[in-house]
Amino acid sequence: MAEGLGDPRLRAPPPEVLVPVPLHWSRQFARGFNQAELLAHALAELSPGLRPYERAHSERALRLPVERMLRRVRDTGTQTVLSRGERLGNLRGAFALGRGALGRGAGVSGRHVLLVDDVLTTGATLDACARVLLSAGAASVRALSVARG
Repeated sequence: MAEGLGDPRLRAPPPEVLVPVPLHWSRQFARGFNQAELLAHALAELSPGLRPYERAHSERALRLPVERMLRRVRDTGTQTVLSRGERLGNLRGAFALGRGALGRGAGVSGRHVLLVDDVLTTGATLDACARVLLSAGAASVRALSVARG
């Protein structure tokens, strides 16, 4: 994933924040962790100094922050047996803004967001998340996953 940050499609403009795809609270409670959030934090540790202005004006390279800008408001169940169209329908209304997404300074408005997920299959989950962020005023939303399923 860290190598993926070098992709030109993710460099102009560079991301300002990493946003993991959220799990529904019941699934995260049962599992004990959110794999996308763990990946986002690991990626943040490997991605210092991506923003040229901050790199030039700081004694140390700044890491991209990981922020929970999204929450999953509806348990969508497993999507493994659904087609792309069925997945898109199943995910409609499944995501909403998290508490920190509308805050001053650190909110989503005007920021370049990089969504982080573990597996990209049809893109329906990332599409649903991006729609929420863009509707809230994100300047851009791009995505990075560790695997393609």
